[in-house]
Amino acid sequence: MTSKTARIAIGSILTECNQFGGQAIDLSWFDRYDLYWGEQMLQVDGGVVGGGLQVLREAGADIVPLLSASTCPGAYITADCYARLRGELLGRLSEAVPVEGVLLLLHGASVAEGVDDPEGDLITAVRDLVGPQTLIVGTLDLHAHVTAAMVAGADALVAWETYPHGDTFGTGQRGARLLLDSIEGRCRPTMVMAKVPVLTSGICGATAGDGAFARHMRFAKECEGRDGVLSTSVFLVHPYLDQPDLGSGGLVVTDGDPDGAEVIAREIAARYWASRFELEPEVHAAAEAVALGLEVSGGPVILVETADCAGGGASGDSVATLKALLDLGKDGAPISLVPVVDPKAAAACHAASVGEELSLVLGHQLDPRWGVAVPLSGRVARLSDGLFRYQGGVWDGVQGEMGPSAVLEVGQIHILITTHATYDWADEQWRAVGLNPLQAKFVVAKNPMNFHNVYGDAATAVFILDTPGPTPATLRNCSFKRLKRPFFPVDQEIPGLQPVVLRSASCSAA
Repeated sequence: MTSKTARIAIGSILTECNQFGGQAIDLSWFDRYDLYWGEQMLQVDGGVVGGGLQVLREAGADIVPLLSASTCPGAYITADCYARLRGELLGRLSEAVPVEGVLLLLHGASVAEGVDDPEGDLITAVRDLVGPQTLIVGTLDLHAHVTAAMVAGADALVAWETYPHGDTFGTGQRGARLLLDSIEGRCRPTMVMAKVPVLTSGICGATAGDGAFARHMRFAKECEGRDGVLSTSVFLVHPYLDQPDLGSGGLVVTDGDPDGAEVIAREIAARYWASRFELEPEVHAAAEAVALGLEVSGGPVILVETADCAGGGASGDSVATLKALLDLGKDGAPISLVPVVDPKAAAACHAASVGEELSLVLGHQLDPRWGVAVPLSGRVARLSDGLFRYQGGVWDGVQGEMGPSAVLEVGQIHILITTHATYDWADEQWRAVGLNPLQAKFVVAKNPMNFHNVYGDAATAVFILDTPGPTPATLRNCSFKRLKRPFFPVDQEIPGLQPVVLRSASCSAA
């Protein structure tokens, strides 16, 4: 069988979930981002799906499109939504078999009502449909919670290599090439994952520079192409899932050499454990960070309220940092930009007119577990339909939808009030409402990593905040129920620690 005649199915369900907070993800969430059924999927030309399709087309494969669905993270996928997406993907695949290969473009850290491991569930269901001889390759976010079901059901898994995520297209390409090479008999994938119980936020997880995660990624990538190593991946697990066996580490795919894959995977896991303290950030209370920022000459000073990260599944409705700025007094706060998701407040602004003074109770309307709303009065400065277009990252070129949005001014504090939470890549949301964050003294950023895309060279100071929320900067105080100790950072040392090792089914046949 050659790539020019190979019949290959391709499908994608991609989002990230949070079991400590956030809003439920239903089908309307996917509608606001990317949702393509069957043949519609072939029009996708960006992201991980676009990369996979490009390689398959260039190879002349007979492509069977299943569906492509991706959206901003939330709490969990509703049962109805997951049943619809799963049913459509498997139904179309059932009609298409036999196929020589299946390319599944997934995230790896989602949860659905009644299904703790949707990616593992999908891979297992696809394996049951296509049989043991059909090759299955999956792609994952580098923040995936890699499970035994994922590893057992797939022939190979490859992960994104950059954080901030700039290589989704390339990862789709890599996954498709590995699948084609396997179908054509150029390699016989065997896969091993090794992970250790290190749970840290993404703040210190950059893949550029000299940080610990960057060093682990470089080591892993240096192993590729040597001694039959087909692919290496390093995972900084999304830690806001309350699931057994959460952990970070390495996954290695070799050409028929499972023992060799295990040696490298264990080495990555050992390095990860050894660097655990480097992956914990220094944090500040919001009021402390504001006070320190006032002592810094110039701006912007970035206040990273990562505990309310919509990109990690939070609702985006926290006003914890806004309160610290308001405490400076209406005339005491310098130019500051603060985002808040509050549909009722956004509607109230739209019911008013630009220039009108308005009194609101703002914040913590969607997920009130994490704080108390703040009463305030301000001037409606701008109204917007909330539409913008991403200029890079996971959804490069995709239209984002904040929903009806407004800018409310309280003195020099500019509050962007939106209807829907959206993933932050750069400064697209601010620009869409006519604001330039580089001209502000303080900017509240709610993503633990992507603020570097805007302020990397421009920020005069960056403070990581210790505020309440479902995506905190440190996991020291998270209340897990299903995940049992020991794990870092709650347990600083774990005597006799050995990594959890997962092997693909192909390893036993090698």
